[in-house]
Amino acid sequence: MKLASALTFGGTGENPSRWRRLPGMAIGLVYLCFPMLDLVTGNVTGAKAVWGAFGLVTFIVCYIAVVMSQRTFGKPTLLSHLLIAAVTVLAVGLPLLFGGGWLTLPIYMTVLYSMALSTRAAVVGIVGMGVTVALIGLLKQNDPGTTLVLVFQVATLGILFMSVRNTRLLVTQLRQAQEEVARLAASEERLRIARDLHDLLGHSLSLIVLKSELAGRLAESGSERAVAEINDIESVAREALVEVRDAVTAYRQRGLSGELDGARAAMEAAGTRVTVRLAGTPLPDALDGLLGWAVREGATNVIRHARATRCEIEVTCDGESTVLEIVDDGRGAAPYGPGSGLTGLTERVEAAGGTVSAGPGETGFALRVAVPTAAGGRA
Repeated sequence: MKLASALTFGGTGENPSRWRRLPGMAIGLVYLCFPMLDLVTGNVTGAKAVWGAFGLVTFIVCYIAVVMSQRTFGKPTLLSHLLIAAVTVLAVGLPLLFGGGWLTLPIYMTVLYSMALSTRAAVVGIVGMGVTVALIGLLKQNDPGTTLVLVFQVATLGILFMSVRNTRLLVTQLRQAQEEVARLAASEERLRIARDLHDLLGHSLSLIVLKSELAGRLAESGSERAVAEINDIESVAREALVEVRDAVTAYRQRGLSGELDGARAAMEAAGTRVTVRLAGTPLPDALDGLLGWAVREGATNVIRHARATRCEIEVTCDGESTVLEIVDDGRGAAPYGPGSGLTGLTERVEAAGGTVSAGPGETGFALRVAVPTAAGGRA
């Protein structure tokens, strides 16, 4: 019963998929066969059987409605509160009227309380269901051993599903933290670039402003020095433009070693354990920059999409070809799509005579880049 009920609230994250809950819910409801047997075997007959069947159907409908209406663990809506109240009345009233196998109904309430209500309210509800089962068992003179087992089920399932609920909430918070780490890392990188460009252009632009003012005054007075100052302005502006282009090129091609360090720091901050293996001769500068680009694209995918706990980055060079492989144990579905960066990477690699393959691997997602080492001179 524990395994079946564990599937009742399917999906992951703060807003679990409600449709995923249906298969597990169907399995869990099979334990309602005990009250159904009372109706089928004739233990309950006449009008009482009709009302019992109606009450059981109503219980099932309300139970499913609670599960399907629940959007966030521990934060029930007004509709959920009303449905839980209705199911609670049925879970207490039907066993009180019929006894026997109907005492399994309060066990279902422990699952609802644990997953849908706040911790304090869930504890109160679970204790209440345990007392209810014990009292109804005594009142209906059920087998003491069976009643004790049902009370034990109420307690253990309550603790189990509260733990499940808390674990899922922690997973949600961890994912949010990982997304925040990735966002902060990108923000910090933008700030670093802004500071570098400010330091790079601040002096040149200030000099251009001063020389422009001086050239204007000299031009008004008809001095021949105005032409020399204008030429200086042109020279400073050209030098600043070259420096900016060099800086941007350096940002885009930080190199394999720098990208590996950055990828390791970012992924470990996001909770992913990284293993890096390098084998072979030193790479040509152009090829080093190309693989650095590939490492950045792969690391971005792992942080933002894969939700992996482990990632392996391996670079091998045998003198003829160089291969980069990034394999994680995250979600196997291909997260790449138009505009994701893979298209641009593929074009650059193919221009260097190499190939790119990306897709689900044995344990997660795998990105493989293979480039002829001789292409380093034209990559």
